[in-house]
Amino acid sequence: METMKKTLLRVLNRCVRVLSEDRRPSARLQAQRCVAWYRDHGDTTLRLDYPLGADSVVFDVGGYRGDFASAIHDRYAARVHVFEPVPAFCEAIRQRFLCNPKVTPWPLGLSNRNAVEEIALMEDGSSILRSGAATTRIELVRAVDFLQAHDIRAVDLAKINIEGAEYDLLDDLIDSGCITVFRNLQVQFHDFVVENAAARMHAIQQRLAATHELTWQYPFVWENWRLKAAPPA
Repeated sequence: METMKKTLLRVLNRCVRVLSEDRRPSARLQAQRCVAWYRDHGDTTLRLDYPLGADSVVFDVGGYRGDFASAIHDRYAARVHVFEPVPAFCEAIRQRFLCNPKVTPWPLGLSNRNAVEEIALMEDGSSILRSGAATTRIELVRAVDFLQAHDIRAVDLAKINIEGAEYDLLDDLIDSGCITVFRNLQVQFHDFVVENAAARMHAIQQRLAATHELTWQYPFVWENWRLKAAPPA
């Protein structure tokens, strides 16, 4: 929890700096979007408040340093699968949880396809949809194939923060019907790296509404979708 507090303080300071110094319209817009989120302490409340326990299965899709995995496991002792395709980041996660058998790092990204891609390295903004001076090769695995290969039929919570690749991933999960595997989907949609992002986000939200219900939302910051209860037989 202390790590999450430090992360929150760091991002809050960044928002203040961006609003006062960064003249890029995109940066200022995103900082403004985050004001309500931080006012409501979303990182230490909404993002962690779920009906989980020691038998729960959590997917951390876009693990970066493993902070979310750590916070969720510390609170609930849940089984956490951390998907981080950048080799250096995944190795740091592996070292962090070396003595914790309930947190499993996977050196791959969940996607709508099986592929090897180049990713631009920009710390927590690293993305296959950006260009940057430093890049590395990463492995993508179709999420549907991963679920089937590991016989995973229920995931209590999936946190998805993959810098623009969430659109293709969610579309494929919905198309395949595997979206109902996920009881809660905590998603960060990104708009500055994806064309027609708002339209794509709204289309996915409309499709998600067939199986899930929106429980809270801060547009283009974080939102959560909970699987609807099955109708009585």
